[in-house]
Amino acid sequence: MTNPTAQNTPTTHLCRHTLTSLHYREADLVQDLMGRKGFTEVMLMQILGRPLRPVDVRITDVVLVVLMEHGLTPSAIATRLIYMSAPENLQGAVAAGLLAVGSSFVGTMENGSRLLDRILAAPDAQAEALAIAREHRARKQAVPGFGHHLHKPVDPRAYKLIELGRAEPELKGAHLDALMNLSQAVDEVWGRPVTINATGAVAALLGELGVPTAVMRGFAVISRAAGLVAHIVEEQKSPSGRFIWDTVEHAIPFVHEEAGPGV
Repeated sequence: MTNPTAQNTPTTHLCRHTLTSLHYREADLVQDLMGRKGFTEVMLMQILGRPLRPVDVRITDVVLVVLMEHGLTPSAIATRLIYMSAPENLQGAVAAGLLAVGSSFVGTMENGSRLLDRILAAPDAQAEALAIAREHRARKQAVPGFGHHLHKPVDPRAYKLIELGRAEPELKGAHLDALMNLSQAVDEVWGRPVTINATGAVAALLGELGVPTAVMRGFAVISRAAGLVAHIVEEQKSPSGRFIWDTVEHAIPFVHEEAGPGV
């Protein structure tokens, strides 16, 4: 008789070890990976679990570089303030910054990718793209992957990413085509050119590599962690956390509440 508990036992394909060896999937860490493979290649091997092509590593590298640093954004400010408060806890400061990788900043490629998935699944890509643009316009919402408050009229990072993707003959280009269909629809519905932003282009490129939509934000987390460590290094040499705190405290005044009726 089969043991039902054994059938339901969780398994892992990521790592195993013996007294004398350690394997990442089927690769021996010491013999096959150390000194032979780069970080990006091993990371993709672990996340995607499939044989890699050189194009996978090239495109992922440029995506990680693009997402690593955006200046004094909420994630970097959070990291600097937490490090100021608890300098013994470097990892906590980085973790605080990573909590800001969400649907409004840094991690927006996930939202954009869902729209590209809709377009790719539709029988008429252009009609679906127009429907998406009109839906967002009617709700007075920006389309994920489009527009930028600093980079105008275009986000130069996005168009460089698209150019690099188009230059890779191994990529089919379906996600990039979906992005361009959506861009044309957004421009038409808004009645003016609206730039594709970096995370919009990242969504298309990661889609070209076969990265599932639900995993894409993880690439922003990996990349931004490195950038936040750099912010901590700068904070150690030239602290700004106290200045940020003092600036906010003086910029936001205390206002007495007016007494309500009967008070």
